Amino acid sequence: MRRPAMVLAGSLVLLLSACGQAGQSGGPATTTRAAKPIVGVILPDKTTSARWEEQDRPLLSSAFSYADIEPFIENAEGDEGKFASIADEMVRRKVKVLVITPLSAEGGLNAQRKAKAAGIPVIDYDRVTLGGQAEYHVGFDSVNVGALQADGLMQCLGNKPGAQIIEIEGAPSDHNATLFSQGQRSRLGSKYDNGTLKLVKSQPVQDWDNVLGGQLFEQILDGNGGKVDGVVAANDGLAGAVIEVLKRKGLAGKVPVTGQDATVDGLRAVLRGEQCMTVDKPVRTEAEAAARLAIAIARGDQNGADDLATGNMRDPVAKRDMKAVLLGATAITRNTVRTLVTAGVVKPAQLCEGDVARFCAEQNIIVS
Repeated sequence: MRRPAMVLAGSLVLLLSACGQAGQSGGPATTTRAAKPIVGVILPDKTTSARWEEQDRPLLSSAFSYADIEPFIENAEGDEGKFASIADEMVRRKVKVLVITPLSAEGGLNAQRKAKAAGIPVIDYDRVTLGGQAEYHVGFDSVNVGALQADGLMQCLGNKPGAQIIEIEGAPSDHNATLFSQGQRSRLGSKYDNGTLKLVKSQPVQDWDNVLGGQLFEQILDGNGGKVDGVVAANDGLAGAVIEVLKRKGLAGKVPVTGQDATVDGLRAVLRGEQCMTVDKPVRTEAEAAARLAIAIARGDQNGADDLATGNMRDPVAKRDMKAVLLGATAITRNTVRTLVTAGVVKPAQLCEGDVARFCAEQNIIVS
């Protein structure tokens, strides 16, 4: 359905070009090229994950620029006030589409209300604004991600009866964290109930704060007499904080720890054997999906936008279904890290630095 819009856009460019040439041959040009449509993007922070600045920003900027759309991308740096002021400026600039990764439901909803009043469509990117008004959501199937983490943990645990598990979960304000937990419980819940596994504690971590996550994990571990057999860590950042505590206790590499995001640090920990697994949610795929959707909307191609959003995301607070682009994820273990190198997701020279070089060699990851 997008092809007619693309043809129309191409025809418009040719028409403007012809008008410009006519003006040059017969006197001063009477027309100027119309201003590019603007797409506004608010990224959440620079600390919870390196992905936002290292991957999302350049990928989105490149996709919009290639489509002859002006990217207006800002980072809220974890500050609700800054998030709100950026949103206000984007509404003032009359962006054609507002793409947000909310810090909280309240902050996201406030921005969406202002955008709606100005007639600007909103895409929730990677995170859902609970109780919000966004027309679309682009993200991964978070319940499935949690299930992959639980399955990975069980595979690493093997048949250890009564294994004691600590869960270090994401921010309570992030609906994705709730969905990750749902996916984990879909696999682990029955095992907690029948005693196959023992849940020591499930601990959410405010703002996905890695330092706080490590402190909370250590408190739980010490309160359990220093005993733990497996850790469900909601992402690679929290996993890294957990691993640092395990190192001090002489338990790193002995206790399986899950992760998510397939960050370079996470993959290095997987290769070392300190982290059991991670989940690859290809940022490129997510960014490209969001860009395609935003471009269709910015060009006025509503049918094309709806054709892209073939899924639905339930907002339990607003009690409504959002049109959504839901993407798949892949579990990554030591034996499959190489697939990400082969696919160009991570560079071997960066991955295999220092002490990790020998583990890369064991997995036939060649640094050229």
